[in-house]
Amino acid sequence: MTAPLHEARPAGPGRALPDTQQGMRRRNLARVLHTVGAEGPLSRAQVASRIGLTRAAVSTLVDELIRSGLVEELGPERPGRVGRPGSALAVSGRGPAGVGAEVGVDHLAACVVDLRGEVRARAVRHGTNRGRPPEPVAEELTGLIRQVVAKAEQLGLWPAGLAVAVPGLIARDGRTVVRAPNLDWHDTDLGALLPAGLPLTVDNEANLGALAELWLGDDTPRDFLHVSAEIGIGAAVVVDGRLLRGTRGFAGELGHVPVEPEGPRCPCGGRGCLEQYAGEEAVLRAAGLEPGEDRVGLLAARAAEGDEKVRRALHDAGTALGVALTGAVNLLDPEAVVLGGALAALAPWLLPSLRAELARRTAGPACPVSVSRLGPEGPLLGAAHAVVRAVLDDPAAVAERG
Repeated sequence: MTAPLHEARPAGPGRALPDTQQGMRRRNLARVLHTVGAEGPLSRAQVASRIGLTRAAVSTLVDELIRSGLVEELGPERPGRVGRPGSALAVSGRGPAGVGAEVGVDHLAACVVDLRGEVRARAVRHGTNRGRPPEPVAEELTGLIRQVVAKAEQLGLWPAGLAVAVPGLIARDGRTVVRAPNLDWHDTDLGALLPAGLPLTVDNEANLGALAELWLGDDTPRDFLHVSAEIGIGAAVVVDGRLLRGTRGFAGELGHVPVEPEGPRCPCGGRGCLEQYAGEEAVLRAAGLEPGEDRVGLLAARAAEGDEKVRRALHDAGTALGVALTGAVNLLDPEAVVLGGALAALAPWLLPSLRAELARRTAGPACPVSVSRLGPEGPLLGAAHAVVRAVLDDPAAVAERG
């Protein structure tokens, strides 16, 4: 059986394995697979040179990965090289793949990503989930998951696991939604409502968005604070390439940091939370706009057209974000802050006031703020890639499962 995905959350290769001969073999299989995936196509000799093993040892490992369907030979290397040409190796575009899914306040989504990191199938349903019981939401999500898995199977892929992004507090069991205020879910065992038979993890959407940024972003540092937004605002802290989860796994609830102690009441039960000033619905109210299907697109279009009321609403939202982020930056000293989710599309109008607040309030030099190129796709991609990383980190488990 493949190890449960919540045990494979640390980024990159080197998942803790026993310090035995068998453990060494598993670690070396992961090293070879990660190297071919990151730098391939490569010959056996090139892989051996990069990871410091003998060519004979690498050949044995490569043969095992080929038998498991994780690596494929593309044929002889390009002509013109000195010596006998080796066979070029690449991660297979068939075989195990990661299934990612997302429960949003106003949408559901699912996708399949192969071991090369390519999205091979995707499905989305738009419509509100706020206040809906978990059971019908999970039933619709299951339909989307089955739809993308069926498409992937036609392409020669099979699901190695399922990871689901949810905007709420997730227990360390990797399946229970303890609280999702914007969905009005409490103590929901989502794992019991989703397809059986697959290794499963449920995680906070901001956490998976941060992992996507770490794995897929452009020159993302290994220490950063990732902020994302839909209806609510979430954050994730990455330290030395790993998520900082907290004792109960609830770290990163930036949206419920108070910026005005006696401000408006929040669905979480508090007052003056950041979401009441910088969440999508709060910005729409301040801008005098009615909620619609493409709220962020509407705000961005009106701001680009010069609508002063919209620009003022976004300016004030950026100020509130800057106030909330100041505490996190002063406490954690991250190398950077990365804006993702809906915030990425609104960055041109949020960033000036956000950066001004950070510069004015932080104890040290102002923390750099960048914008994710993944935007609202981050949590869904992070979910699918979390499954892919679990395979790359322990490819021997694939052979054992088979």
